[in-house]
Amino acid sequence: MAARILPRVLPIASLSTLRSSSHIKSLSTLSINRFSVSFSSSVSSLFGIRRRRRILTEAPRCSEEWGVKKGFFAEQRGYRKLRRRAVKSKQKELELCVKICVEEQLPDDPETLDIAEVLRLNVPMAMKVAFDGLKDSEYKTRDPAIDDVGCFENVELSVLLCNDEFICKLNKDWRGEEHATDVLSMSQHIPELKLPILMMGDIVISVETAARQAAERGHTLLDEIRILVVHGLLHLLGFDHELSDEAEAEMEKEEELLLKSLGWKGKGLIQSAYTADEDNDISHIDVSTDRKKEGSLRFYRPKFSHIFCDVDGTLLNSKSRISEATAEALREVISRGVRVVIATGKTRPAVISLLKMVDLAGDGGIVSDSSPGVFVQGLLVYGRQGREICRRNLDPDVCREAFLYSVEHKVPLIAFSQDRCLTLVDHPLVDSLHTVYQEPKAEIMPSVEHLLASGDIQKVLFLDTVEGVKTTLRPYWSEVTTNRASVVQAQDDMLEIVPLGTSKGSGVKMLLDHLGVSAKEVMAIGDGENDVEMLELASLGVALSNGSDKAKAVADIIGTSNDEDGVADAIYRYAF
Repeated sequence: MAARILPRVLPIASLSTLRSSSHIKSLSTLSINRFSVSFSSSVSSLFGIRRRRRILTEAPRCSEEWGVKKGFFAEQRGYRKLRRRAVKSKQKELELCVKICVEEQLPDDPETLDIAEVLRLNVPMAMKVAFDGLKDSEYKTRDPAIDDVGCFENVELSVLLCNDEFICKLNKDWRGEEHATDVLSMSQHIPELKLPILMMGDIVISVETAARQAAERGHTLLDEIRILVVHGLLHLLGFDHELSDEAEAEMEKEEELLLKSLGWKGKGLIQSAYTADEDNDISHIDVSTDRKKEGSLRFYRPKFSHIFCDVDGTLLNSKSRISEATAEALREVISRGVRVVIATGKTRPAVISLLKMVDLAGDGGIVSDSSPGVFVQGLLVYGRQGREICRRNLDPDVCREAFLYSVEHKVPLIAFSQDRCLTLVDHPLVDSLHTVYQEPKAEIMPSVEHLLASGDIQKVLFLDTVEGVKTTLRPYWSEVTTNRASVVQAQDDMLEIVPLGTSKGSGVKMLLDHLGVSAKEVMAIGDGENDVEMLELASLGVALSNGSDKAKAVADIIGTSNDEDGVADAIYRYAF
């Protein structure tokens, strides 16, 4: 069973610790559907004790809107026309005061806010029916500390909607169990005080877990939350299914009766849990690793407005494909308003081709001809509407020397000219750049001079063995291009020559300035030495475990590998 009740009398010292936290929203003049958000203090709620919090405001205790004169008394009044003055009823009116609260890290999800509005009316109804069920009840296991509610002037109850992360911390702090659950009941009633107010306490519900259970059980999120409200309410009224089999049977029966009386759909939580156990369901989700569950980002606020992501070795796995898990994470993160921006050594057409395979190219996707991005190692930067805002070209003399070297030593070389790839000879490695890495098919030029005259060259790329690059190409070109160009590697079997003083990081910086975005709003994910400057620039730099030592040395976090859906893992673990 995932639902639990906390101790009836909570230690004052522990309460003060929770009071000093800032978990509850505290906005002041914001309209949410039909609700206003206001500051409030209450002595009846664990989450309200002298703390400002975000509350979907209930009407004043005696207002018509709450239905205090529309059926929520312990006993309704009847009215009819009489010639003589009606005798006033001496029946004491019971005020039901309910606060519906939203934890501050739970985003303003429309469905959640709509449910909060419904609960504003549903919870008092459930309380009224539950109180009626206490009259003449013959339950043997229920704690009778709350029995005759008619002896109180009013009843106070708080319902808090939160996500798994919040309820997990609460579960750990108060019960010593480090996992998320669906509902916690936190009683505030102390019978010995003989107060005129019945301070029932709090019902804390994880909307995230509720959404997962609703999907598994085939009903709506509202239906599931109503079931959790009933379960939590019965706990506060003294039922506890954990005491014994008899106590469980009594609480299960009362759950079913209460749901039926209210006309709410679904089985009681106890019966639903048994059904789930029969289906080998997991009763709770472990969130102690801080990794969010797939599909759950709607219940969290993003930490960053932009995620800059490398492609080869990062977004792509070792088979040069984007896994479905990574694609789904990208869809989910952009649906939450976070902008994913490509920062790569590849050309824009190559990236569009790769993302088109997982339906993430074009309008509503990550990359298109009209979206911002950093390409060709930061040498081509596109801003708003996909317009070019920066182009850096390689020194033609360096380019000429590189191709002469290529011909003499028979090492394949490709020149990148905006959206084109140019070369002098056909070669299997040259062809692999198109078939494996989705770069534009290389055009074979008749001579070096023809190649140089065909357009501006941003960079050249040698293709060789890992050993050939390490022992021959890199040492040689690092020396001969001193003060003229720079060498960089994105792959172990490739060496790139780029304009002096340029990097992918400088391209990212230029794009951020263009967009008016601070580096503090950016998370970056990469793997190669060409990602070093970008990882250093970002507020949070994540280098995948398959990456180079240089990238991992500057990263804030080393994530899982590209073959373990490293980008998806970084999103679910760090972006929200």
